[in-house]
Amino acid sequence: MSHRRSDTGEALTQVILANFRANGLLLAAGDLLAAYEGLTSARWQVLGAVALAGQPLTVPQIARRMGLTRQSVHATVTRLVRDGLLELTPNADHRRSSLVRLTEPGRAIYSGIDQRQVAWVNRLARGIGHADLETTARVLDELCRRLEAGDTEGTSDEGEDQ
Repeated sequence: MSHRRSDTGEALTQVILANFRANGLLLAAGDLLAAYEGLTSARWQVLGAVALAGQPLTVPQIARRMGLTRQSVHATVTRLVRDGLLELTPNADHRRSSLVRLTEPGRAIYSGIDQRQVAWVNRLARGIGHADLETTARVLDELCRRLEAGDTEGTSDEGEDQ
């Protein structure tokens, strides 16, 4: 039996490949932005998840929001707690899963990186249409929802163009 990607499947494959490349390049750029504060992209991601939430989060919540494994987030949180940028507080809803929150030094470091990111992202966005970026975000969000729902198995729809 011959397997062939539908036209839409081929287009999505190109999006996935471009996303893999963009992810690697974004992590490298993030490492450069975060290096001024002595951090890596991974540490910045975790600080950012907590900062952007506006409230303390558990390790599993951070992992879900960032698309990372709990184990990698746990290791990063441990390092950031050791460095005084995050702190763990009791969680009334789940005794075994502490809440992670920014410390004042963590807030200051995140703010410094965020200021550099604003200038960088504004330069990066020049010449790309706002509507194109909104469409890209919507498509990637939908792919995330489908992947989170477990849509990774082959289906009987092979070859169909939806």
